[in-house]
Amino acid sequence: MRRTLVRTLTGVAVAAALIGTAACAPADKSDDTGSGGCTYKIAMMGPITGPNAGLGKPILESVKLAVDQHNKKDAAHCVTLVESDDKGDEAVAPGLAQQLVQDQKVLGVVGPAFSGPTKASGQIFEDGALPIISASATRPDLADNGWKTFHRSLGNDASQGPAVGKFIKDTLKAAKVFLIDDKSEYGTGLADQAATALGSAVVDRQSIQPKQTDFSAIASAVNAAKPDVVFFAGYYAEGGPLAKALKTAGVTATFVGPDGIKDQGFIDGAADAADGSIITCPCVPAEKATGTFAADYKAMFGADAGTYGAEAYDAATVFLTGISAGVDSRAKMLEHVNAYDAPGVSKHIKFDDKGEIDKSVIVIWTYDVVDGKIVAREPIQ
Repeated sequence: MRRTLVRTLTGVAVAAALIGTAACAPADKSDDTGSGGCTYKIAMMGPITGPNAGLGKPILESVKLAVDQHNKKDAAHCVTLVESDDKGDEAVAPGLAQQLVQDQKVLGVVGPAFSGPTKASGQIFEDGALPIISASATRPDLADNGWKTFHRSLGNDASQGPAVGKFIKDTLKAAKVFLIDDKSEYGTGLADQAATALGSAVVDRQSIQPKQTDFSAIASAVNAAKPDVVFFAGYYAEGGPLAKALKTAGVTATFVGPDGIKDQGFIDGAADAADGSIITCPCVPAEKATGTFAADYKAMFGADAGTYGAEAYDAATVFLTGISAGVDSRAKMLEHVNAYDAPGVSKHIKFDDKGEIDKSVIVIWTYDVVDGKIVAREPIQ
């Protein structure tokens, strides 16, 4: 996914953005990247801070859990986790990618989390021969750049978009749909896919801007169109206030949004407009993850795993099993990732020649917002 923000990042800020986690101790103890005494490193790159940091938190924590478990099980191949905070900002991502590439101890990266930063940094990782596995970047054409180092552990929006269209038409029985995107790589790509699937049911499509707070004009347009469903393709930072503005304006259409709003931040921003909303995501509900992932996560962090948690755990596990098996270089790690074929907690993990997950195991889930909570509904059949 992509957040289009323009910022200036100095060399000092780049250096400060990389926080190493000394994973020879428990993985949630932050430290300098050079500390901990471990020979090997993996990194998590995504929004640890910033307007959509809620989507980065479960990714980071799930990777911490995987590293912590690995180090307790295989101390001889202990791993340090590097936390690389790109803030979901494509302007920040290239500098952080360069930092990771320059550290030859880093053998793999879980991320980048959003499509914009992935697009902005993908060639840098490719040039540095540093394998990446995103648990959440869903824009389809990220796999079309010829990057041999690129992989992702979930389905892309070429799967989610058509599923959204099917769900809106077949399950919600909507005859009129108003599409709104946030002009990001993620939002526009997903909206394009949904528009194709919905066809003539789309009565209008408009865009909002990042950090926009006044939605009165678009609310008026939605009211005039009288749709059955509003589908918003974007992130929760704007999606929550948008849903609130639509309700305030008297819009009665069902509000549907994608994985980019699957966060408590959406509920907080939408306030009393959140209930009744429906969310889609190519991510498995934490309680549906196999094994002990959900229980282990809650035991370590005192809360249920959030969006992309299981997918991030799987991505980290790919790298960690390679290190346990003796992988000690990026070239060997890339061979290991490309040949990986094993059950994960979210799905069976096996990549095709473009770094995509096998389509046969991709499931798009729906979630309801009920009493201020996001509750798993059902997969789209």
